[in-house]
Amino acid sequence: MSRKSTIVEGRWIGLGRSVEGRRIKAWVRRGQSASNVLVLGGMHGDEPKSVYVAQRLIDELVADSSTGKNVGWVVVPIVNPDGYERRRRRNARNVDLNRNFPTRNWKIGSPRSRMYGGPKPASEPETRLVIKLVEGYRPACIITIHSISKRRFCNNYDGPGRAIARLMSRHNGYPVTANIGYPTPGSFGTWAGAERGIRTITLELPSHESAVRCWAANRAAILSVGRIGKA
Repeated sequence: MSRKSTIVEGRWIGLGRSVEGRRIKAWVRRGQSASNVLVLGGMHGDEPKSVYVAQRLIDELVADSSTGKNVGWVVVPIVNPDGYERRRRRNARNVDLNRNFPTRNWKIGSPRSRMYGGPKPASEPETRLVIKLVEGYRPACIITIHSISKRRFCNNYDGPGRAIARLMSRHNGYPVTANIGYPTPGSFGTWAGAERGIRTITLELPSHESAVRCWAANRAAILSVGRIGKA
């Protein structure tokens, strides 16, 4: 079997449902190597640029099966569909999914806070769905897309992700940082990167830029990760 013949068309798979029963789906395409890149958008419902960039990535991979062919791609455009429907950061139970992962530093926080971590770690179906996805596909690298204000856009890495963050920076020009600048107990980056040793990048898009410009700035950066293989 030739290497080219290992490329297959991508397909949508159902992962589960949100608190309010909305379907959460992933677009999956196998690559020439066994390595997978996982891309997550829409973890915060009030960051629609992350959804747009993830969806455009899928469009790019669908349009040309040779793009990013070295690795498999698993792309979830909207992790938090209930929050996205309302353009609200938290999910339908007012939990910040990016503070709900079962990390050693998880804490409950105040239910009145925008960053409320939930009543217990992994209390939310959306969080458990992402955990199951990571455990099932065992990605070599993860890019979780967010957006941020006050010109704090960056390639924020957790775990052994510094080289990937630098690679992306050569394309998007964003700063490379290991610290977002404030505590993030129960974050996905801590769970996947710091505690599980997966190369994890939190791609913080500039909230002052349009979604179209964010994609233009990050297209090559995200696709460059498709050349990593197992390195």
